[in-house]
Amino acid sequence: MLPPGVIFQPVSKVSEQISLFPGTQLAGLRFHPAIGYGVLGQHFDHPTPLTANIDYFDDLKALYSDLQLINNNQSRIDTLCCWAREHMALKQVIPESLQLALKHIALDATLADLDSQVSLSQRQIERLFKRWLEISPKQYQRILRVQKTINYLREHKAVTLVDVSQQFGFSDQAHMTREFRSIASITPSKL
Repeated sequence: MLPPGVIFQPVSKVSEQISLFPGTQLAGLRFHPAIGYGVLGQHFDHPTPLTANIDYFDDLKALYSDLQLINNNQSRIDTLCCWAREHMALKQVIPESLQLALKHIALDATLADLDSQVSLSQRQIERLFKRWLEISPKQYQRILRVQKTINYLREHKAVTLVDVSQQFGFSDQAHMTREFRSIASITPSKL
């Protein structure tokens, strides 16, 4: 059960279910893992309540107080966006090589070709991913593939799962189902 207040969630490689108190209202900022590290300068390994030793402590406490007074979801979103524009500055700019690697992976570049496109060795790329995202390039690629497949299945209800598995590069439908269970905690057929 998550306590009330500002909670920093860890980067996760799989979808998770969280329990909330009855009547809980959520408002939050979700960052790409590398952006979260760039903004906060640290990773969290478990849900971490806001404490005085975390940067932005005073600003986040004030934001939390403001959000408690707002009843309209659109107003909460506007308040969060405004706060983020005014207060969030990257501590560490995401390295250009990581941005380039993320872009090429999103464009379905193979991991074998990534080192030539990014001008880093495979080991350097792996260390970069581990530091900024806390996952490997392969794990990031798997997550993106499942995410793209989920989005496709939501838009195209009449397709067969066998065809979709081939279209998105899974070895077969069973492989796609295993990846879905592992990463999204759901099967393709349940979408």
